[in-house]
Amino acid sequence: MASQPSFISHPSNIETLRWRAGRLELLDQRLLPARVEFVACATAREVADAIRAMVIRGAPAIGCAAACGIALEAARLKDVPQREFASGLDQAFAVLAAARPTAVNLFWALERMKAALNATKQARPADIAARLLDEARRIVADDVAANRALGERGAALLADPARIFTHCNAGALATAGYGTALGVVRSAIAAGKRISVIVDETRPFLQGARLTAWELQQDGIPVTLVTDGMSGHLMSRGEIDAVIVGADRVAANGDVANKIGTYMIAVLARRHGIPFYVAAPLSTIDRALDHGGAIVIEERDPSEVRGHAGLEWAPPGVSVRNPVFDITPAELVTALITEKGVVRAPDRGKIAALLQ
Repeated sequence: MASQPSFISHPSNIETLRWRAGRLELLDQRLLPARVEFVACATAREVADAIRAMVIRGAPAIGCAAACGIALEAARLKDVPQREFASGLDQAFAVLAAARPTAVNLFWALERMKAALNATKQARPADIAARLLDEARRIVADDVAANRALGERGAALLADPARIFTHCNAGALATAGYGTALGVVRSAIAAGKRISVIVDETRPFLQGARLTAWELQQDGIPVTLVTDGMSGHLMSRGEIDAVIVGADRVAANGDVANKIGTYMIAVLARRHGIPFYVAAPLSTIDRALDHGGAIVIEERDPSEVRGHAGLEWAPPGVSVRNPVFDITPAELVTALITEKGVVRAPDRGKIAALLQ
C-alpha cells in the first residue's frame, strides 16, 4: 500500500482524508478551527476509533473512511496465510460496523467492500488487498462525483441572490471533499449565483460554529454565524430564502435523520413558507427502513452537553440527554436533492422510482 499514490482528490480547499506513506490520514475535526492536524490510521481498528471519537464525522465521510479502513487492514495482512487473512478481515468489518449506528453510508460502504472481497475470495491475499484498495478508491471517487452531481441539480433550485440557512456541517468536511448541502452552495456560486450562508452553532458539538463557518471561510464563501435559537427570528424577518441540510439516513418513505435540531428548523421553515431542502447521495437512502421511527438514534456522552473543550458550564450531577440526531418527517421536506434527480415532496413511491 505504501507504493500506491494518493487516490483522494480535493475539489475544495479542504482535505478531509488523505493517503500518506501507506496510511489513512484523517483531518482531526475535534480541533478545528484552532488547529489543523491529521490523525494517521494504519489499521481498521484505528479508523473505527477515529470514527467513534468524532475525528471524522458526516455520513458520506464516515463511509469513505470505513472503506479505506478495510483496505488498510487488507494491506496489513496481505502476507499472512489465507485463513488468518480472512479472519482478520472479518474482524475488521465487525469493528468498523460497530463504530456509529445511525449513518447508513457506513454500512453501505462496508457492503460494497464485502462484495469486492467475495468476488475475489479465492485469490491470494496480496491480490485481494489490491482489489480492496481499488474498491476503496472507487467509493471515494464516487462520493465526490455524486456530490458534484447533486450540487448542480440543487443549484438550479436557488434564486439569485439567495440567503441559505444550514444546520450542522454537510460540506467538504462531511464528505470526501465537496459536500452535500454545501455542495449545492458551491455549485450555485460556480454557476455565477450570488449566495451567502447563515449557519447556526449546532449544539452541543458545535459543528456549525467550528466546522461549517471555518470551511466556508476557507473557500471565500460569505458566511454569518448565529446561535441555534435564532433561526425562527431570522425567518420571521424575511432574512432566509431557503434551508439546505444534509442527512445521515433517509427512510424508504422520505423521513430524514439528521443532526439534532433539524426537525425544529424544518417546522419553522414550513411555518414561514421557506423551502426546506435535504441534499444527500443515494447511498444515504435506506430502503430497508420503512419509516423514520425505525432509525436508531445514537446517544453520546453527556459531557458533550455539560461543556466543551475542557470547560463545563452545567451544575455538577445534573441529568443530561444527548441524542445526536432527530427525525424530520417527509411531509416537511420540500425536496430531496440527489445525484440522480430532485424529488419534490418525497414519498415512498417517488423514492422507490428514484432507486430503480
